[in-house]
Amino acid sequence: MIDKLEFMLALAREKHFGHAAESCSVTQPTLSAGIKHLEDVLGVLLVKRGSRFQGFTVEGERVLDWARRIVGDTRAMRDEVRALKRGELSGHLRIAVVPTALGIVSALTLPFRAKHPGVRFTVLSRTSIQILTALDTLEIDAGITYLDNEPLGRVRSVPLYSERYCLLVTADHALSDRSTVTWADVRAVPLCLLTRDMQNRRIIDGLLGIAGGGGAPPTLESDSMLLLYSHVRTGAWASVMPERVVETLGNADRVRAIPIVEPAAIHTIGLVVPDREMMAPLAAALVAEALQLGNGSAEA
Repeated sequence: MIDKLEFMLALAREKHFGHAAESCSVTQPTLSAGIKHLEDVLGVLLVKRGSRFQGFTVEGERVLDWARRIVGDTRAMRDEVRALKRGELSGHLRIAVVPTALGIVSALTLPFRAKHPGVRFTVLSRTSIQILTALDTLEIDAGITYLDNEPLGRVRSVPLYSERYCLLVTADHALSDRSTVTWADVRAVPLCLLTRDMQNRRIIDGLLGIAGGGGAPPTLESDSMLLLYSHVRTGAWASVMPERVVETLGNADRVRAIPIVEPAAIHTIGLVVPDREMMAPLAAALVAEALQLGNGSAEA
């Protein structure tokens, strides 16, 4: 039965029968037969029938909710039994992170790796919405994202640090000698910013809107903080970045980071994991590291 529920999750994730079958390492007829078996056992249609995937029925959506819980708990049970058998944690920890928080990841993975050398990591850069979706579909084990700007859904969260914003300009920029700037000042300079699907961009757009006035939209957008930073260094653009990103990239002689005030916006970044009664051992160990890191940041 568990493998049939895995088929449901794969179909929800891929929205394509062939791709879902491929992700489960089975043939498409095998996947279709597995879902048909679930329908026969439950006595309801789960998938809207058609030549292509057209979505789940109302009953299918409810079964999908149960599949996420059951499959998630089953994986957690297997991980715990494996850890008990080996006497140590091992396996694969998948973490998705919003681009502005990528610099904090090593503060988690380094102490985690020292305590649990048998664990390997995959770290992905994703939007906040993609992170929550991937947690729901069990594609990732944890995420690092904003905790206070948009609804999080069914997750357990651990605050890590507060995000504050700076204007990045070159040393010869007209604003480079300022100790602080306002959001009205920021509106008046050519900007390169993250793309609109990023929560950081939505926050910045809101703050620029509050500042009012004229100002042009950014003339360059990207989902890469590194690319934005490289364009700031040319002197043709400025950008808005969190303090942590500036610390990670390094504030070279050619670039200045000026705190933005009026208003001084602060948002909380934290770890999120699925909100389950029985947490997977790897996720529980990561939460323990996050609590330690968050407490250290709060004391600092």
